Amino acid sequence: MYIHPRPFDHPHAVELNDQVQLEYAERYGDEGDVTPLDPSMFEPPHGLYLLAYDAQDRPVATGGWRTQDRNDEGYSDGDAELKRMFVIPGSRGNGLARRILAALEADARAAGRIRMVLETGDQQPEAIALYTSSGYTPCEKFGHYRTYESSRCFAKPLR
Repeated sequence: MYIHPRPFDHPHAVELNDQVQLEYAERYGDEGDVTPLDPSMFEPPHGLYLLAYDAQDRPVATGGWRTQDRNDEGYSDGDAELKRMFVIPGSRGNGLARRILAALEADARAAGRIRMVLETGDQQPEAIALYTSSGYTPCEKFGHYRTYESSRCFAKPLR
């Protein structure tokens, strides 16, 4: 397995984003994550998007971060927001999500971000277990889904 930076609108990123949206719809019974995202949000040094590939060069995992600062959605100055962490079902359990998470944290830290934040949902216990075992703690809700009961927000200092 290897990990490479790719644009958020790279064909492999779009392919895996479509898969994660289907999983969100299955878990939550809706159309998936409708948080507004633009490829430019993940362009260095204001963000980064990563794709992991298997030995046959098939895309198997994604994850990215984007810059956030204080706004009316509850973010704080210096935040880096984690988005689109996903590993295809057949590649889960191999530590890919943890590797991508560590790479994203290191990049956000190098870009001067102070805190990594993320929003997930109560129907994603695997994600919650990954984040809490990686040092993330519950925080005040922020972002597009901050008013949803099922929303779970976490943060981790990067400094």
